Amino acid sequence: MGSDCLFCRIVAGEIPATVVRETDTTLAFRDIDPKAPVHVLVIPKEHYADIATLAQGDPALAADVLATSAAVAEDEGLLGDGFRLMFNTGAYGGQEVFHVHAHLLGGAPLGPMLARNLA
Repeated sequence: MGSDCLFCRIVAGEIPATVVRETDTTLAFRDIDPKAPVHVLVIPKEHYADIATLAQGDPALAADVLATSAAVAEDEGLLGDGFRLMFNTGAYGGQEVFHVHAHLLGGAPLGPMLARNLA
């Protein structure tokens, strides 16, 4: 992508991150502002803006992101009680960093998926 993508810079080692798993194609690291006891971001090392672009452009890499997410969930002890895997896409989806990333959340009851006050 370029030097302006935060996650590309993490992949390049320019910005530190607490890495929990790395494969040839993916990187998983702890979120710096966790929303649950376990909050890990799972990204492809190659830049794609969002999950739709990734799924259309490289389905095998999208599968790698899911496989890494499942492995991290197991490593973090989340398989028994469950976890949430979430992709935010676009402005309405709440995406803040435009490099596709899965939020793996767990370690406590997470409550409803959306705020109840949505119209």
